[in-house]
Amino acid sequence: LLSRALLAGASGQLRNRATTAGNLLQRTRCPYFYDTNQPCNKRQPGSGCSALAGFSRQLAVVGVSDACIASHPSDMAVAMRALDAVVETVRADGTTRSIPIADLHRLPGDTPHVEHVLERGELITAVVLPKPAGGKQIYRKVRDRASYAFALVSVGAVVQPDGTGRVAVGGIAPKPWRDEAAEKELANGAKAVAAMLLAGARPTEQNAFKLTLVERALSAVLVEAKG
Repeated sequence: LLSRALLAGASGQLRNRATTAGNLLQRTRCPYFYDTNQPCNKRQPGSGCSALAGFSRQLAVVGVSDACIASHPSDMAVAMRALDAVVETVRADGTTRSIPIADLHRLPGDTPHVEHVLERGELITAVVLPKPAGGKQIYRKVRDRASYAFALVSVGAVVQPDGTGRVAVGGIAPKPWRDEAAEKELANGAKAVAAMLLAGARPTEQNAFKLTLVERALSAVLVEAKG
């Protein structure tokens, strides 16, 4: 699962220069974050979110707030979320801690400029993967072109022979999106899983298609797992 996610990310040239920590801590992607002529709460807290009424096709549909609808770009983080990775860090004073990847990234709320739980001066020193989960491991990425493109929707899944498993979704939220309660619906098919994963979704007119795309991507993953 992790190997497939890595190969789906960026391009070969970028992957050769990238770091694990750098990938996990990528800034969430939004065109208005980079356009300094436009208001952006992530860049300038309190200035407003231009994406709410602007171009939002690539942006998040769940986990968003009135302050920000940017989506997290990492493929690797989606796989690590499905695998329950743990991030190890060292603080500026030399103390260390272990952070479950589920807790590393923050939802925007009223403070979209605060994207993760790391303290100032805290460095990621390692990422620990648990004992192999077994099962059929799949990473499916739906994007506009075959390389060097962020996911519109991605699905990282570990499906066991009995139909149980884990599912994390990318491209739809400010962090890798996983709901353990939704995973209990795997035996009932993609529609049931997607309904729980996307509960409370707040899509815009431009990115509402992602709701259908999540279900279709999940369906394709479950078909591949059975094969």
